[in-house]
Amino acid sequence: MAEVPVQNLVAYAALTATPALLCWAAIVLPRVVRRFKRREPDVLPAGPSIEQVSADLRRVHRILAEFRSGTPAVRRTGTRQAYDALLVQACRAVEVDHRLNYLPEGVDRELERLRVEESLRSAGLAIP
Repeated sequence: MAEVPVQNLVAYAALTATPALLCWAAIVLPRVVRRFKRREPDVLPAGPSIEQVSADLRRVHRILAEFRSGTPAVRRTGTRQAYDALLVQACRAVEVDHRLNYLPEGVDRELERLRVEESLRSAGLAIP
């Protein structure tokens, strides 16, 4: 009886096992992929949605416009600071440059607010 070389036995084993391994992989791999997809953490946005920021901007702008002459200065200042914070969030969301964090209260800051509002409108935000 002639001896069969080891390479022939390995090739025969590989050829006979390959279809079974391919069928097994076709059955098991989709489950493994789904399991790993479920483990991936969801990417959460860094802040509120741009729609929410835009709605908040409109609401706070309306409040600022409706202040009467007898409104306390503290309330005016707080509302203006809230409006500025919302403008900064909107600028960050649509990548518009601003200097609201650096300018002191006064005419320069008011002009910067107007410039930022116009830039945000140009970027597509619906603000007054």
